[in-house]
Amino acid sequence: MTTFTTRPEITGSFGVVASTHWIASAVGMSMLEKGGNAFDAAVATGLVLQVLEPHLNGPAGDLPVIFHDAQRSETRVLCGQGPAPAGATIAHYKAEGINLIPGNGLLATVIPGAFDGWMLMLRDRGTLSLRDVLEPSIYYAENGQPMLPAAASTIAGLKDFFETEWPTSFETWLPGGNAPEAREMFRNPVLAETWKRLLKEAEGASGREAQIDAARDCFYRGFIAEAIGDFLKTAEVMDGSGAKHKAVLTPDDLASWSATYEDPLTDEYHDWTVAKTGPWGQGPVLLQSLALLRGFDIGAMDPAGPDFVHHVTEAMKLAYADREVYYGDPAFCDVPMQELLSEAYNAERRKLIVDRASFDLRPGVLSGYEDQVARNMAVIEKAGISSAGLYEPTMAHLSEKRGDTVHIDIIDRWGNMVSATPSGGWLQSSPIIPSLGFCLNSRAQMFWLEEGLPTSLAPGKRPRTTLTPSLAFFEDRPTLAFGTPGGDQQDQWQLSLFLRLAHHGLNLQEAIDQPLFHTTHFPTSFHPRQRQPGHLMAEGNFSDETIAALKARGHSVEVSGNWTIGRLTAAKREEDGTLKAGATPRLMQAYAIGR
Repeated sequence: MTTFTTRPEITGSFGVVASTHWIASAVGMSMLEKGGNAFDAAVATGLVLQVLEPHLNGPAGDLPVIFHDAQRSETRVLCGQGPAPAGATIAHYKAEGINLIPGNGLLATVIPGAFDGWMLMLRDRGTLSLRDVLEPSIYYAENGQPMLPAAASTIAGLKDFFETEWPTSFETWLPGGNAPEAREMFRNPVLAETWKRLLKEAEGASGREAQIDAARDCFYRGFIAEAIGDFLKTAEVMDGSGAKHKAVLTPDDLASWSATYEDPLTDEYHDWTVAKTGPWGQGPVLLQSLALLRGFDIGAMDPAGPDFVHHVTEAMKLAYADREVYYGDPAFCDVPMQELLSEAYNAERRKLIVDRASFDLRPGVLSGYEDQVARNMAVIEKAGISSAGLYEPTMAHLSEKRGDTVHIDIIDRWGNMVSATPSGGWLQSSPIIPSLGFCLNSRAQMFWLEEGLPTSLAPGKRPRTTLTPSLAFFEDRPTLAFGTPGGDQQDQWQLSLFLRLAHHGLNLQEAIDQPLFHTTHFPTSFHPRQRQPGHLMAEGNFSDETIAALKARGHSVEVSGNWTIGRLTAAKREEDGTLKAGATPRLMQAYAIGR
């Protein structure tokens, strides 16, 4: 096995922060330096990422978090994934002439969840003030931040569409009519004023917790909710369906919702316990993949060799097939996770992993779920096959620029751990609300407009999000926080990272720097919901021998450029309290910081 690192593994004892932007990581570290804990640092990091990576997330986006609270010795999931609005019925969308929810525009909007999620965690688990965590976002929105090349390219690609169809976005992202240059200092003064007003109103309350709750009220029941409502009263905008539509979201939807806590879903893998969100997200596919792979000697395989890639890929095909027919919001449907993770079930499924690549979508058929599986498969077949993978939020009907996600991993000196994957509300989602400086999300595109499925659209139902942070325990000790952006690929890249850490003696940076791969064999969660049977995307960093061996096993291999797949970050706490972190060199923007 050959190991290679682009950077050192960050090591210290005070605190570590890893995120998908170097400024965000520095902001998070500054909160630790102020005396804040990992929860304070995560909130400040998450809020500033909305300014730094506006093509990947925004204030009205979505937020799942998995955290370990060392003082309370508890591990929890914070669900900041907003559900469908009260008016989001299948009948309404059908009446609008829609058979598949578009990937952008106002029909695709669910209740914004990210802000309330961050505020709930700050109030209940943090120690710093609202001003402490919000001031960095105000600073960069007001004074400018270096526009990322990918963001600048996205804006340039959407210039004509924004000017013609979404003029408020044109005014925000192309001030003076010109797209920003890469690395040019870019400002969003309207967003800065929104946060200043929120801060001023919130600080009228007495006490830290009361001020945070007042900020939540500003967003969901106060001036921000009112501005959203005023905009949506008359807004009718072009979306990916090729027609103009109005939103179903109303201020009443915002006023009646708040983020929540729940227990994580966990499963054992050798000496490890991995914690994920429930099946309202795709997180359990990582657990199912591990359950399948327990029957193979992964440690004996070269982590960049064909045996490793083949077995991991075939396991993921089976786990993601089950995602398609079983996962959904458990408040609305029965998801048989205990059976899906059982050894008896996976022992049978494991027999399907053979030396040849599979081109069939093969969910397991559990007793009592036969009709549900058949209905799902009929919908998937109707969606069809794609000749080109569209496996992230996309504006492909307008340009080749795609949205994505951000990620944060933080551990403090007390042993608190946070893994968060904020997303949604990116600048490609929907038009800017002119008085606020941000736009709404497009997560509703993950619903099907067919009755009787776990992911059928229904009011109050959470979409089956792809956002999937991870925590892992080694010998029952909180040890590892990790994750990545990447739509349906998130748990695929995380699976490879975890296996390389668990089996091959690699440190965090070495494991992150290993070549990555993913399959688009199963249906995408995003519009247009198609799939590519047998497809395997492999990074150009793999050896020619590995690529040739994968092709010989029947995989439809597409080789990407070197260092072009995945944006993994990770943080680790050793038994003696030593803290470690790593971040991907891909795109040259993610950084780990610590001391």
